[in-house]
Amino acid sequence: MVRESEIREGEQAVEMPGTDDAGLVFIGRIRTPWTSRLEAPRQGRPDGPVCRLEIFEPWVPALKGIDLYEKLEVIYWLHLSRRDLVLQSPKNNKSTRGTFSLRSPVRPNPLGTSIVRLVGIEGATVLVRGLDCLDGTPLVDLKPDRCDFTPLAPPQAGDFETG
Repeated sequence: MVRESEIREGEQAVEMPGTDDAGLVFIGRIRTPWTSRLEAPRQGRPDGPVCRLEIFEPWVPALKGIDLYEKLEVIYWLHLSRRDLVLQSPKNNKSTRGTFSLRSPVRPNPLGTSIVRLVGIEGATVLVRGLDCLDGTPLVDLKPDRCDFTPLAPPQAGDFETG
């Protein structure tokens, strides 16, 4: 079973180097039913619970047109994850692998991604199914699924206005 900040046999941690500010801005907060990694699913499911992407001002107008898509890619910051492991042992199976060969949340820059199904939009909140992150996770970005470049509905007048 996964334990918080556990180092398993064969895993290796390193000292974290100093950081350079990339100018990362959180655009919102994710609300899910899970408050611990022990509760959260290993991967999101299309039939999972409805989760809420609460978008902060001034980013709310950026939601215009998102309802044209069935699937979205959600990019989030795994703020409670370790960042110092370079070798990991998935599922404690003693098969040690490099962090970059895994989808583990434990990584130097703990970005998570999920392809989710759009359920609806309520003002500044996007309702989705398919997430696997903890309640309160910072939202980094939201975009149409990379496989769905063409909107599902025809464009409406004013959708592509330039100023």
